[in-house]
Amino acid sequence: MRRFLKVAVAALTMTVCPAASVFAASAVPPAPRHGAAATPPARSTTPLGTLGAVNFALPVLASVPDPDRSPAGTNDFTCRPSAVHPRPVVLVHGTFENAFSNWSGLAPVLKHAGYCVFALNYGETTPHALLKGAGPVPDSAEQLAAFVDKVLAATGAWKVDLVGHSQGGGLMPEWYLRFNGGAAKVHRLVGINPSNHGTTIDGLAPVVNAVLAVVGHAGKPLGLDVPAAEDQTVGSAVLRHLYTEGDTEPHVTYTTIITKTDTVVTPYTNQFLTAGPGATVHNILLQDVCPLDLTNHLSDAYDPNVHQLVLNALDPAHAAPVRCALRPIPL
Repeated sequence: MRRFLKVAVAALTMTVCPAASVFAASAVPPAPRHGAAATPPARSTTPLGTLGAVNFALPVLASVPDPDRSPAGTNDFTCRPSAVHPRPVVLVHGTFENAFSNWSGLAPVLKHAGYCVFALNYGETTPHALLKGAGPVPDSAEQLAAFVDKVLAATGAWKVDLVGHSQGGGLMPEWYLRFNGGAAKVHRLVGINPSNHGTTIDGLAPVVNAVLAVVGHAGKPLGLDVPAAEDQTVGSAVLRHLYTEGDTEPHVTYTTIITKTDTVVTPYTNQFLTAGPGATVHNILLQDVCPLDLTNHLSDAYDPNVHQLVLNALDPAHAAPVRCALRPIPL
């Protein structure tokens, strides 16, 4: 049950680690100017772990006064993609998260690499909620569709790349790709610990659902009464409808970045995708790349090893080796 609690109150279960100059836009190193020539980008010598927040907890706390705030380096609607990085990157947070809490580590890294970076908040069950991504998955997919259209209109790009965490890298954007016309507007979907095929939460979900059925769903514990949690439970109607015709859409490249230590989307093998006609899938198990990296579901979005894998997925022609920075054992 302790693991279950992490899903609903993730912000309160992470250890606070120091992070310098995380929350101000000035913390983001200068990006290459927009409209630069299409030459390979110079490889940065700046350690990825120094570009943004290094821990999930501090951004959560910092977003309490303003849950709708944007992470540093995002949502500049005057940004014009360069010839090197012609597609804007849209960051899609996970369940019980918000854009600032989820992306204060990765957003500055992408901005520093020269991307136009955008991050939406979605799935609120109450206005200005701290813990977002809780609404029905189909409704959230419509919100993502509207946001992508706004980004495309502002930047003049033909397509975007999506990078998401948990729900935001799994079934929600996949619903958008399949049912909201997203496959025509998205080139790549990169999912960090994506909730593909749903979760049993270490086998606890059926037990809790059985108990709730007995008590008439009164006072569901730990946030399980929210639609997004129900939609992501193995066997849900949303999951069955989404995957009836396979995992992927044609002409989209999918990358999954998965950790064996995930205790939220379980079993972790559910996160792997199988390529259908016209699609490309790269399933990456973090421990195959960095065997000593034991980062868990929540902290993967703040892992510099994962950041490099995301950069490589977005621009495989200029992929760089993952340095396998040491990470603490997750709590």
